Parts: sequence; C-alpha cells; structure tokens
Amino acid sequence: MNLDEALKTFVIESRELLEGMEDALLRIEQSPGDADLINAVFRAAHTIKGSAGLFGLDPVVEFTHNAENVLARARAGELPINAEFVALFLEVCDHMRTLVDRVANGGDFDVEVSDRSHELVVRLQAFSPAGIPAEQKPMLPSSSPDVVAETADEASTETGDWHISLRFGRSVLKNGMDPLAFLRYLTTFGTIVRIVTLFDDLPETDAFDAEECYLGFEISYRTDADKAAIEGAFEFVRDDAQIRILPPHSKISEYVDFIQSMSPDEIKLGEILIRCGTLTQNELDTALRTQAEEEAAGEAHHPIGEVLVAQRTVSPAVVDAALQKQKALKENRGGDSSMIRVNADKLDEHINLIGELIIASAGIDLSAIKSGIPELLEAASVMKRLVENVRDSALQLRMVQIGATFNKFQRVVRDVSKEIGKEIRLEISGAETELDKTVIEKISDPLTHLVRNSMDHGIESADVRLARGKPAYGTLRLNAYHDSGSIVIEVSDDGGGLNRERILAKAIERGLVKPDELPSDDDVYNLIFEPGFSTAEQINNLSGRGVGMDVVRRNIKDLRGSIDIETTAGQGSTMRIRLPLTLAIIDGFLVGVGNSSFIVPLEMVVECVELTQEEVDASHGRQHLNLRGEVLPFIRLKELFDLPDVPPPAENEDDDDDFGLGNADGTRDEGTSTANARYEVDEELAFLLQPVKRENVVVVTYAGKRAGLVVDELLGEHQTVIRPLGAVFNGMEGISGFTILGTGRVALILDVPGLVRRVASDDVRKNRAPSTHRG
Repeated sequence: MNLDEALKTFVIESRELLEGMEDALLRIEQSPGDADLINAVFRAAHTIKGSAGLFGLDPVVEFTHNAENVLARARAGELPINAEFVALFLEVCDHMRTLVDRVANGGDFDVEVSDRSHELVVRLQAFSPAGIPAEQKPMLPSSSPDVVAETADEASTETGDWHISLRFGRSVLKNGMDPLAFLRYLTTFGTIVRIVTLFDDLPETDAFDAEECYLGFEISYRTDADKAAIEGAFEFVRDDAQIRILPPHSKISEYVDFIQSMSPDEIKLGEILIRCGTLTQNELDTALRTQAEEEAAGEAHHPIGEVLVAQRTVSPAVVDAALQKQKALKENRGGDSSMIRVNADKLDEHINLIGELIIASAGIDLSAIKSGIPELLEAASVMKRLVENVRDSALQLRMVQIGATFNKFQRVVRDVSKEIGKEIRLEISGAETELDKTVIEKISDPLTHLVRNSMDHGIESADVRLARGKPAYGTLRLNAYHDSGSIVIEVSDDGGGLNRERILAKAIERGLVKPDELPSDDDVYNLIFEPGFSTAEQINNLSGRGVGMDVVRRNIKDLRGSIDIETTAGQGSTMRIRLPLTLAIIDGFLVGVGNSSFIVPLEMVVECVELTQEEVDASHGRQHLNLRGEVLPFIRLKELFDLPDVPPPAENEDDDDDFGLGNADGTRDEGTSTANARYEVDEELAFLLQPVKRENVVVVTYAGKRAGLVVDELLGEHQTVIRPLGAVFNGMEGISGFTILGTGRVALILDVPGLVRRVASDDVRKNRAPSTHRG
C-alpha cells in the first residue's frame, strides 16, 4: 500500500467530511431537534478521528476525541443544542480543517496550532458533566432524587466502566431467586465500582408485601469480560427482570472501528451488531419479538435499529455505524467501483490531448475533402463523429454542480450577519446547475465579495426595514441557470437598491463624469466597478475602501464573462454574472472576413441572412437591418478590425496558371482555346466575369439582446479548441481567444458579449445624438 497516496485520500475525504459537518451544523441552528443532523456531525468527527489514528496523527486524534465526547452527549439529549453550541462547533470544524491542512502540508503542528487546540479543548470541557450548569443536567423522576446524574452514558463515558441497569420483577423472591446473589457473582470476574439502589418502585406502607421485590440497581462495573459473559451472569433471572448492559465509551469506539473494518460478508443489521460484540443473541431475539408484537397490533413499523436504541440495548453510535456499513456493503455489491477519484491535473491533460485530436481531425477532414476519394471521406466523417463524442464525454467529466459552492455561503451569511448585527436569510436555487470545474474554482472569490457587499450595503437594518414595511430580516438569494450557451449566476437582495444620485455625485466629485453629462442608468450603476470607487460613509471590516468591485469585474472578464446590475430603489438589487459553460472546447461557427477567419460560439448564433445592397441603401447609412419587421443593429467586422480587402492578382501574373492552363515554357496548348477566349473578351464586358460579392449577417444573441455581425463568408460549424491570448493581447476589444484550424492557420474567437454591448451602446448614442443637436 502506498502510504503517500493513502494520506492524500485521507486529506481529500476529511475535507469532504468537514464540508458536510459544517453544512449540518448550520442547518442544526435552524432545526435543533433534528437528530439526523447531530448524527451526521458525530459521524464526520468520528470518521476523521478513526482515519487519523491509522496514520498516527495524534494531534488530530486527541482534539477530535474531545469534540466527539461532547457530540456523544448531545446525541443522547444531555446537552442543549443552541446558538452557543453551534458557534463553538463551527470553530471546532474550522480548527479540524486547519489540522487537516497541516497534514496535507507535511504534518507540521506548530505552537500556534497546539495553543488553539488547547483553547478549544478547554471550551469543550465546559460541556463535560462537571461543567454543565445544574439546570441543564438530566434529571431522573422526582420519586428518586438521590440518583441524579447516575445515568449509564455519563458513568461509562467518564470512567470507562460498563453500566448495568437492573430492575427485578415483583415475583423474583417467590421464585427462589436472591437479587444480591447475582451481584455477588459479578464480583467473581470483575469489580463493582459503584452501585446505587433504586427505591422508586416502593409502594405505600399499607400496600407493602414482604414477599415481593421492589428494588432496582444502577451499577458501574469494571471487567475485561465481553457483553455476552456479563449477560450470562443473569441467565436464571432473565425472564423475571429488566436488564440493560451498556458498554463504556472506549468499547463503543472499538465496536465502531470493528464494524468499519469488517469484511463484506454480513448484511443484516443484527448480525453485524452481534459479530462486533455489542449485541447478544438474546437481546436481538427480544427486540425482534417487540417488533413483531408492534406489527401484530397494527402499530407503526419501527426498524430493528430504532427498537434496539429505544430499549437502550445498543448505543446509537454503534447502530449508526452498523447502518452505514450495511449501506456501504449493499452499494458495493450493487456496483463495485462505480466511482473513482481522478487527479484534476490528469483530467486537464486529458482535455488538452483531446483538443489536439480535434485539430488533427479537422486537418484530416480537410485533406479528405480535397482528395475527393469516397472511402477517405467516409472514414474522415466517422472519425469526426467519434472525436465529437469523445469531446462531449470528456467535457462532461469536468462539469460539476454549483450547489457545493453556493452552500459554502451559508457559513458566510451566518457569520457576517452576526458581525454587522442584521438578521439575514440565504435562499438558494439552481444548485443543480452544472458548469466547468475551472469556472467554479475561479468564481468563488467574486461571489464572496458580492455576497458580503449585498449584506453590508444592500440590506438595511431591522429598524429601517420595519419602517419601510418590510420584514425585520433581510433575504439574500443565490440563483444559477443556463441561458443561450452561458451560465447565469445571480446574487440578489431585498434591500434598498443602489442610490443613483449618490453614485453620480461621487463620480462627478472624482472626475469620472462631467457635470453636464447625462449618463444612462446602466452607465451610472456600472461606475461602482471603477477602481477605488465607494459611496460608503464609514469604513468597516467588510467594505468602504472601494477595493473589491473592480477586482470582481476583472476576474469575471478573465473568465470571458460579464456582470450586469439590475436595481430598483427601495426593493433591492441583482448582480447578474454571465459566464461560458466551459473554458476548454466549444462548438463554433467559422466565418471569413477578407483573408482572416473568425469563430463565433455556435450557441450564440441565431441565424444567418444575406445583406443586400438594397437593405444597406434603405438604412440611409445607419447600421441597421430590417429583419422581418424587427430592427437589428449590426457591425461590420472588416471595419471594426480594419481588415484590408482581398488583394487582386498581380498584373504580371499569368492568370492561366491559376487554372492550370499554361505550360512551363509559357506557351499554351491548342486545347485551351475556350479558356483563352474567356480572357480575351472585350474590356467593356469584363465586369460581368467578376464574382458577385455578397455580404452576410450572422445574427447573434446575448443576455436577451440581438445584433448582427457582417462577414464575407459563412464557412460552417467548427469544433473549436479555445487558446488564451498572450499577455500582449490582453484587453483586445472584440476578441476572447484563438484556435488552430485544420489548415494550420489561426482563427480568432469573437467576444460576442462585448460586441453585442458595443452595438447596443453605439445604437443608444446615435439615437440620443439628434435630440442633443436639436437642443
């Protein structure tokens, strides 16, 4: 076994468990009575502790053990699960994550980490029996006040002893059994550490019967014997007494570890519990009879695990471990190795190789077309289809749901709302929306800033909200969905919205806008993305320094995305981010302009239409097209990129050679008379032989807006491997990357979002220009 690989797996799995632990803790705060959530937290801590023990990571084991002890008490209902409890365990979760990170970085647990562990352990010990205030301690019925806190879990957890709970039947003396004899027999293979006699069943004096037994005992018992041997001591009185034998905490850990290490040959829950030693056959038979009696009486069916826990025969932790093992065994039998872990770097390398395969396939396809050989054309077609399938399959491997990223903000919203003194609730939708893992990794920081900004600046204080007729608590929403080949992520709040006048005044003060200018609402709101821009009156730990929103926009642009603002005064704001689904390979539409080639993302293409001279003349010089009654603004790529026309052939160049009509010595064959006649026509008719030049308009859509791109040629669909532009070309307007064609030439990938925004803004300016002139 490769220990380095195993340790990496431990780190990965521990981080996943800690994410689940944090999520359960945040949900517990809203539903403190949900036993499944506290069980999930306990299982995560216990699994990490057990795995850390295999690698001898003592600092992790020791710290997690203290947390596990408190969680065990919470599961037993002995501790209140309140805001203080959740806050402490969120800190515990953070520190466990720090410990795991130290393991990933070489296992260097320095003084700072040790001091933090000690600080949290001291706080955890405040939840130990000695540290629980009296009003929080579990109380037995008032008829037996002298046995307060003599519970099984308390004794076993703190002392490491077995706990035996005995309730003898009334007729045990009449049947010739001496209760004390059984207690004396226990001392033959163990030690009774403590015993408490219970008198809660004693009747009134006038109802007392000297031949009946009214006693019960709670016993702390220390022995090396197993549970079956202890139960055997009461063999003769089993039918005339209630006997519960609970193992010490150390035993529970042994049982859980044993269950996790079991070979996959036991399926039934009872068999697993018997095999690990926490349950005896007699106890299982009793539980099965109880279950059968409930079913016969028509009562609700309870699983055997719940019956065993209700009878206090088996610890909930052991039952949970057995259920998890049972589930794992079933899953393994149903489909072994259905999931594997893949190194992200290897996956990226795989995508890169597929990109090279796509380029090679395009070259082969082009060669096949030139050759005209049917067999070669068929083979190239099959290869192209298979490459497309491999590409789609590989890209799907990189797609992950955004829900995991959204869920991380539960903690952010909780902590920030407490810090700024506002009650804010987070609502998540579209968590199942998938996008490229690279995009997921890079969008987390911009989202964090937008969320914190909405909470600090957007959502008002409770007093202001109530005065405006809103609920005292604010609502922050995260939503994601697909639209026109992009993924849209929305961060919205129900706060006060952006203050247009304040933003404009600040912009005029800083010289970003001239006093006599009349910018549109969108232009004003986009000023918040300018470096150093802030309207905050006070600076705090969250915001106010004008640092962040410009970084947000820059990071989103680096992902070939855009961010728009939608706001309504007094009702709230929405920050809408649009991103490409993937940064690797896309379906493109190849177009030609002059001698240059461009790629338009296919999912943004609506249709292609011919641009006639009549339509150009009808627009009276304005860049518009009447598309079936709809005004469509367009932009000429040749003018935008200042591309030259295709140069005509040189005057001294023999045109016949272009058609293969000339001999090497410059003479002509007799058989070329027809071709010669073609080139000897009267100059007045030469224009008739020139090819008719037709322009085409590629209609594209983005964010609900449509625009046209005027090109010379439509060259069809093209699988496009996206290559990033070098640092020299960063910020080039209208271009988002490049690709390699099958011919080996470079084609630039158009930045459709940027072009659509440019066309829209130009159109707005031209529409406003005449009114300004008239004024």
